[in-house]
Amino acid sequence: MKNKQSVAGPGGRASRLENIRKGKMARSPHAYVRGNTVRYYEWLERAESGALPQGPEIWICGDCHVGNFGPVGNARGKIQIQIRDFDQTVIGNPAHDLIRLSLSLASAARGSDLPGLTTVRMVERIMESYHGAFSHGFDRSRDVEEPQPVRRVAKKAATASWKSLAAEDLGLWCK
Repeated sequence: MKNKQSVAGPGGRASRLENIRKGKMARSPHAYVRGNTVRYYEWLERAESGALPQGPEIWICGDCHVGNFGPVGNARGKIQIQIRDFDQTVIGNPAHDLIRLSLSLASAARGSDLPGLTTVRMVERIMESYHGAFSHGFDRSRDVEEPQPVRRVAKKAATASWKSLAAEDLGLWCK
């Protein structure tokens, strides 16, 4: 007798993938936030008019969460921590990305048993940096000093092999 997956055939693929996604999301609040972009945007649609800050309509990630950030190298070999997932990129309000990133960061911090004050400081830093980018006198050409944890991750990524980076990335997806 054939197993259930092969009987379902290619037409059942979407259903099987949806069940896998739901199983991953059930593992933790952070996994739920990470895997539920549709519900996030449904929540935003229900927000009262004027409840969210309005930013300029620009390209946004659309799925901005902690899992979509990581080390990215440029042609000159400089490593930076950047968004590295653009499959849901749209023109929209940057507040949508900032809120989703902050929610993701807060849920990951909560799952790591970090003190609440640390979480508040991280989210405040996101908002201060965003606001600062639009303030008068902001010098886009100046180099912003990266925090020590970001420098540590970039240094580790610069010396890692592609195999170790791929294994680490697969480890995050297979959990």
